[in-house]
Amino acid sequence: MRLGVFGGTFDPPHIAHQLLAEQAREQLQLDTVLWVPAGDPWRKGERDVTPAADRVAMVERTVEGNQAFEVSRVEIEREGPTYSVETLAALRSERPDAEPFFLLGADALADLPNWREPQRLIELATLGVAARDGPRPGDGEIEALLPGLSRRVAWIELPRLDISATELRRRASEGRSLRYFVAPAVEAYIREQGLYSAP
Repeated sequence: MRLGVFGGTFDPPHIAHQLLAEQAREQLQLDTVLWVPAGDPWRKGERDVTPAADRVAMVERTVEGNQAFEVSRVEIEREGPTYSVETLAALRSERPDAEPFFLLGADALADLPNWREPQRLIELATLGVAARDGPRPGDGEIEALLPGLSRRVAWIELPRLDISATELRRRASEGRSLRYFVAPAVEAYIREQGLYSAP
């Protein structure tokens, strides 16, 4: 079984997330894409993050109707800061027969040496990396980031969609439409729960 592991804050999940997950499923021939909302995202310490229960609820609404998408609470249920390497190790224990593909953007790939135990992370999973516009980094550039990394990267071709969750939170706080940026059920949830409302 080929398993995509798609982690993120998802605050809120939006159409660029959906597109990446679906293109990864198709291009990497994944059986399942597991969406993993972050519990206590250590890289987001500078801002308040929407409560995990709300982010999980939004992701559940985002994946509705796609039989290949599932939601995991593995990070939500773990106390303290959440690290991708620990999530992958937990998922390998839960699903020992799965071949994991960890999905991320090219910007995150460049930052990988700053993550916790990056060498172990690439031993646990192949990286499914969304290619950006312009030339991809060559194997030499990728190897300079982390030895052995170039052999653990599978590229995903993806149209460029510059959608920022920060911008969507701002739009919501101003009462502006989120239509076509997020799933209709996600916009409805944001409005019903008063998420991102101005203080």
